[in-house]
Amino acid sequence: MRLDPVTLPAPPAEGAPTRPVNANPAMLALLATRRSSKPFHLAEPGPDRAQIAALLTLAARCPDHGKLAPWRFIVIAGEARARLGDELAAIAANQPGASEATIDAARAQLQRSPVVVAVVSTAAPHAKIPEWEQILSAGAVCYNLILAAEGLGFGGVWLTGWAAYDARAKAALGVTEAERVAGFIYLGTQTQSAEERPRPDVAKLTTWA
Repeated sequence: MRLDPVTLPAPPAEGAPTRPVNANPAMLALLATRRSSKPFHLAEPGPDRAQIAALLTLAARCPDHGKLAPWRFIVIAGEARARLGDELAAIAANQPGASEATIDAARAQLQRSPVVVAVVSTAAPHAKIPEWEQILSAGAVCYNLILAAEGLGFGGVWLTGWAAYDARAKAALGVTEAERVAGFIYLGTQTQSAEERPRPDVAKLTTWA
């Protein structure tokens, strides 16, 4: 079931107390059964502008040491996916030994779901906040966005791929040399549930004593 239209609870005013932490069985159920969608299982309809705004608002409520917001979002939706895909295909075609299959895959990369959100890490040297902690905050944003999408009734998956690391692809996306792509978050209506995969054995831990 999808929540439509989106009505988010009003956030507390800055400096006001937030809600107390209480047991939340619904949240535990979501975390216990959460599973990323397959990108080819994400179809129309995707989140609309209001829903995207709600998702990004929720994603931004993540751990962020120093309150720097060391990340930003690039939303790729509608025909913009095809236009950017053509640019990625042109970049791929200039790679030595590029095959038609490789070029076609680059062109179709952003067409795998109705909406793609690029999460860009803007981490930079800071007098007090380690750059590594800023990078981790961008990862937290990605995960928050996945959780928010599921809460709203959409499937989502966090991917990177060659375009996240290629200098020409980053430039086409509008990412500067000082920034990094933390991930492409693919969002849409899930047409098929993903099968459960093996999970880590959390018994393999060390208790420091």
